[in-house]
Amino acid sequence: MTFLELAQARFSTRKYKDTPVEKEKLEKILSAGRIAPTAKNDQPQVIYAVTSTEGLEKLDKCTPCRFGAQAALIVCYDKTKSWKRPHDGKEHGDIDAAIVQTHMMLQAEELGLGTVWVCFYDPAAIITEFELPEDIVPSSILMVGYKAEDAQPSDRHSVRKPLEETVRFV
Repeated sequence: MTFLELAQARFSTRKYKDTPVEKEKLEKILSAGRIAPTAKNDQPQVIYAVTSTEGLEKLDKCTPCRFGAQAALIVCYDKTKSWKRPHDGKEHGDIDAAIVQTHMMLQAEELGLGTVWVCFYDPAAIITEFELPEDIVPSSILMVGYKAEDAQPSDRHSVRKPLEETVRFV
């Protein structure tokens, strides 16, 4: 499968089997995130891999969007380690976290796992439930698991604007 075929095959999975994700697969997914490029290679990402029943119950207090996934990766960044653009001080932690999460999401797809990128969560609840240190900022959550037999992409999945609407050649 080519990269574009893999990227096109991947969809936001919102229905999972009640099957745990093997540690070896999670480690491969996390390794894909570890090699992701970050600003100045500062690698400010901090990932909380949630797989225990207790951890998933905590997560359910923070978001209604687990969809039965048996693993979740709470992707955070350390604001003391992320690069800030000197011209205006723009924080790049969220950008770095998004790059890391994208690598992990696509690795999961290659391994036959479904994912959904979740931004609908209560950050204060994440901080409290998972006892995040003061400098750790939650960016998003990647739900990971085996797709249910009847899992389907949303109607919006294949709707894409033509390149001419999104790209400007200069």
